[in-house]
Amino acid sequence: MKVLVINCGSSSLKYQLLDMQDQSLLAIGLCDRIGLDGSMIKHEPTGKEKVKISVPMPTYKDAVEAVISALLSKEHGVIDSMDEIAAVGHRVVHGAEYFTNSVLITEDVLDKLRECSELAPLHNPANILGIELFQEILPNVPMVGVFDTAFHQTMPAKAYLYAIPYEYYKKHKIRRYGFHGTSHKYVSNRAAEILGKDVKDLKTVVCHLGNGASLCAVDGGKSVDTTMGLTPLEGLMMGTRSGDIDPAIIQFLAKKENMELDEVLNVLNKKSGALGVYMESSDFRVIEDAIEEGDKQARLTMDIFEYRVAKYIGSYAVAMGGLDVVAFAGGLGENYPLMRTNICNYLKVLGCEINVEENQFRSKERVFSTDNSNIVAMVVPTNEELMIARETFELVK
Repeated sequence: MKVLVINCGSSSLKYQLLDMQDQSLLAIGLCDRIGLDGSMIKHEPTGKEKVKISVPMPTYKDAVEAVISALLSKEHGVIDSMDEIAAVGHRVVHGAEYFTNSVLITEDVLDKLRECSELAPLHNPANILGIELFQEILPNVPMVGVFDTAFHQTMPAKAYLYAIPYEYYKKHKIRRYGFHGTSHKYVSNRAAEILGKDVKDLKTVVCHLGNGASLCAVDGGKSVDTTMGLTPLEGLMMGTRSGDIDPAIIQFLAKKENMELDEVLNVLNKKSGALGVYMESSDFRVIEDAIEEGDKQARLTMDIFEYRVAKYIGSYAVAMGGLDVVAFAGGLGENYPLMRTNICNYLKVLGCEINVEENQFRSKERVFSTDNSNIVAMVVPTNEELMIARETFELVK
């Protein structure tokens, strides 16, 4: 069975085609700059040359057609007919409280996703459009929705409720939802596999660290707390997001800088975080290079980030009544050894010991804590697309 995984963003469409007989990757690609000048598709078929093709994509329908054309191409395609695709798995950012698991997409599901759009106005409309376009092109192929928020629906009320008037939760469903759930689920399960343990026997903190970053406390395979909230703005400092702040700062900035509410939120979402502190770039790779050159502001930026990650890990150890595993994932978590070392140094109080030399690697599955460590520190590169494909396969097989 071949499963096509689709992730529609605000101006991009990522895709992967997998053969679920052996979970092998057949092709991966990206349609970039949809609706903008200079749009192109980057297509990487397994065992063949990678290609970049400039394709006008004024609409998402053009992007979908470009994906199909690439998959069927005689030169760089990987299938002979779209009939080979047995199912399409769609990443959907927000499922609110409606969806605790992945689901087959029906009209009722789509209606509920539209209701959720006000909670994720930048993401859900694009996700829905992707679903509708593939329904149109592949009308007899089952579509599956896999939700970023679903994994966190096991959080208890004490973790997801805010200390604001309860009526706002009842009326508007204002609560912590969390995101990156597909990644947190994959990494926690894969960490258990690597260690030869049952995930039900482990207390794990997954650190999904990148331009967007979140932590998740996974107790016995279930999410019991996570750093992102009603929106992805809460929690850790990120590439351009502020993370946790005193809410009164919003009013203070609005008055002092003569800004409207939307302008302040734009600052917190797009001009804060690493970009706000470092001032020159939100790219952690640039900041890493600057640190090596002795840039003190770059070092301060990473100090803040590492400190906040470590604080959350410590709080989740208390929340779970113990901690067995800290698993690093995401572009930053997988590729920045010094950051991992600095975070784990904070965890010495919990009995975490690492081998610094064993930690000098990038983007590999590896344990880098010592045999005497009370906590296993490891890197588990995330694979959200494989997780989406697995969830899709399980529903339609």
